[in-house]
Amino acid sequence: MTTNNFSQGDASCPAENILKQLSGKWKPQIFRLALEGPVRFNSLLRQLPGSNKQSVATALKEMEEADILVKTIVHEKPLHIEYTLSERGQAMVSVFRSMEGFLN
Repeated sequence: MTTNNFSQGDASCPAENILKQLSGKWKPQIFRLALEGPVRFNSLLRQLPGSNKQSVATALKEMEEADILVKTIVHEKPLHIEYTLSERGQAMVSVFRSMEGFLN
């Protein structure tokens, strides 16, 4: 039998919270693409092979609610929506890049 040496308070450590916010279908890929600049919904669908509208929309909504992305309505013709990294999302870039470094 395995003994859990962590109390319930330890289970919600900041690192775990960050990983949860970037985990899930398409979130890491969306985050990586947003590093390069604003992303648009249809562009994401083209850049994420195997993705579908519902899963990408859900990921974008969750990332916006977690204050990782900012949704901006661009009032130019054609009217469109762009998603960019928020200040909080920008602060996560170094953590994300460090995690990527573990794979190399």
